[in-house]
Parts: sequence; C-alpha cells; structure tokens
Amino acid sequence: MGDTTTCAIIGGGPAGMMLGLLLSRAGVQATVLEKHADFLRDFRGDTVHPSTLGLLDELGLGERFAALPQSRVEKLTVATGDGAMLTVGDFRRLRRAHPYIAMVPQWDLLNLLADAGRDEPSFTLRMSTAATDLIRENGRVAGVRYDGPDGPGELRADLTVACDGRSSMVRGPSGPPVREHPVGFDAWWFRVPVRGAVAPFLTPRAGAGRLAVPIPRTGYLQIAYLGPKGTDQALRARGIEALRRDIVELMPELADTVDELASMDEVKHLDVRLDRLRRWHTDGLLCIGDAAHAMSPIGGVGINLAVQDAVATASLLARPLRDRRATGAKLDAVRRRRLLPTVVTQGLQRILHRRVVAPILSGRRPTAPRLLPAVVRTLPQLSAVPAYLVGVGVRPERAPGFARRAPQSATTEGDGVGP
Repeated sequence: MGDTTTCAIIGGGPAGMMLGLLLSRAGVQATVLEKHADFLRDFRGDTVHPSTLGLLDELGLGERFAALPQSRVEKLTVATGDGAMLTVGDFRRLRRAHPYIAMVPQWDLLNLLADAGRDEPSFTLRMSTAATDLIRENGRVAGVRYDGPDGPGELRADLTVACDGRSSMVRGPSGPPVREHPVGFDAWWFRVPVRGAVAPFLTPRAGAGRLAVPIPRTGYLQIAYLGPKGTDQALRARGIEALRRDIVELMPELADTVDELASMDEVKHLDVRLDRLRRWHTDGLLCIGDAAHAMSPIGGVGINLAVQDAVATASLLARPLRDRRATGAKLDAVRRRRLLPTVVTQGLQRILHRRVVAPILSGRRPTAPRLLPAVVRTLPQLSAVPAYLVGVGVRPERAPGFARRAPQSATTEGDGVGP
C-alpha cells in the first residue's frame, strides 16, 4: 500500500525545502523527496535576495544564515562608452534590513532549511529518493511513486507539489500546456579564482559577440558566459584555450588565474528557456517555481520567485490541507496570486534579451536609451528601481504568522545533510 503523508513535495531545492518547512510549522505533514544523497553540488544560482533575507529573519533563521560564509553584492553596474562604471541598480538604497544580495553556496541554504525542518515533528526529508511517476486514481493525482535507498515505493498524499525545476517529471508531451517565449542564447557556468579582494559589484562584461556576467564570490568569480543558442558543441570544439582567451579579453584582470580553469569539463551548459504553464494545477497536483515557470538567468531572480511561490503556497493552502479540503479552486489561487510577478518578471527579461543580450551577441551595440547615463548620474536615486525589481520583486511575500519564530542562534544549527 505504501506510506502516506498530507503533502508530498517533489524536489529539495529552495522552493521544495521552504514549502516543506512552512507547511510543517503549520502542523501539516510534509514529506520532501530529494533524488540526491546530499546538497553538496555546484548550483548555478547562489543568490539570496533582500526579500528572501527578510523572510529568513521572520522565520527566526536570520542569525544562523548570517553565520554562513558569504559575499555580498551591493550594486549592479555597467561599463559606459567612456570606460567609466555606471551604477544602474543600488541595493543600498532599498529600505530593507538587508540592502544587498547575499552570495551563499546553495547547499548551505538548503542545509539550513533542512535543519530547521527537523525541529518540526510533521517534517520529513527523504534523501536519495527520486520521484519516478505520479499515482493517478479516479481522475486525480493521489501521490507519487519513487525509487529510494530501499528500492521502489509509493507515497500517497492529499496533495503532491512539483518543485523539481524546468525539467520536472510533470512536464512533457502528456503534461500541462506550456506558453513558451523564444530565447536566442544559452549560458555556460564556470569559476575562475581571483587574487585579492573581490569588488561587491555585479558588472556584465561585453565584447564582440560575447557577454559574460561575473558574480563576485569569496576568492573567485562565478561566471555566466552567454552565447548563441545551439552552440554548445561548437564552443567545446574550440577548446579550453579559446575560452580562456575570450575570458581575458572580457576580463583582463583574470589573466593571471584563468589557467586554473583546467578543462571544458568544468564548464556547465544551461539550455536557457523562458516559459510558464498555462495551468499550474490539476486535481491533487500543483506546480510551483521553475516547474511552473522557467526563468532566464538574467537578473538571477529565479530562486527569489521560487521561494516566494513556496511562501504563497503555504499561506494559501496550510488550512485547507489541515482540513483536507485543498480543492481545485484553492490550488488555482496560488497561480492567480503568483501570475502577475511571473508575467512582469518574464516581460522584463524578454526586453533585456531583445535590447541588450541579442545585440551584443550579434556584434551590435545594445539599444539602451542614449540618455540613460546622464539621467542616472543626475538622479542617482533612480538606481533604487532596478534594485527593487531584482532584489525584492513585484509582489514580495511575507512569512505567514504560523511560521514565524524568534531568532535562533547559529550555535543551535544542526549537522546538515551530506558527508
């Protein structure tokens, strides 16, 4: 017959772990299935935005998070034609407790959420447990089949939530219809060490047909290298030496350390997509995060949106799940609440794709307004607008009352997941 839970959550990423923690604090049985044995993997996105930092404070986890090794991004800057640097987004202007983006290895954040979840009797995290199929009975989803350390099994649930990303098992030819927006580029992620201190700025670097976004980390830069879609094979055929030359042309300050990027095996390809499901739920099943809306890496807002989806889901569904009345209308309320920030964010990303990324990759100049540098220099307070859109978002979510806790000291932190 298999095990039972109230809410089965597929995927132990930021959305899945946050949802599991919040629901369990409401007294809802929440079981998170994570296919990997630990969280110690190289994630592409390690950004924790001001709104998420505030959320961690509300959950009583702010002090424990602050104790994690991290670097901070305070400004978004771009190079102007005269070689100067122009601040287009200044997080320090935000009226927030944490006016910056924290750069923290995602495994540290996930371990923090897992440790907090273990304090809740109704929270269960199953590692090395891969969801393989949905259980369908009488026209509804009744749980999930999985392959775990002890072999295959079934987990029956009142609600199954897919938080397993853009390649979600829920998607596919027989899955829900998807609205796709064309994207003409892909991204490659890799690290290059840095000698000395790393400036706390996020500054894209553009060259002839090339664009890189170096993300400051402690002791190294995590670089997103953008190129035309479908060119992964050609990039790898050129080899690591050619890629190193490209990097140095864009970032001459890395000339002394770029050789430490040893091979193309260290270069991870991301097939960039921008889409969203037309319908986020069916009876007994809900999709959130990238499973519901795949975001472009532009702006690094995907994690932020996924976490806010989880908060909205817990806020709207905790009581219906306790009462075993999570109807289709209540599930659709999650989509209705989160659709506006999804559509607006994807719309802004499409504008940046068209006016900035596409011209650079085709060897042309970006089509940014010509007066932008003069306007920003004259009215520097305007730099708070992009900072707000990136760092806070269109509709930020607050922790529901049932999930709030007093601050927990870093000394109470558990052992984490992994070796």
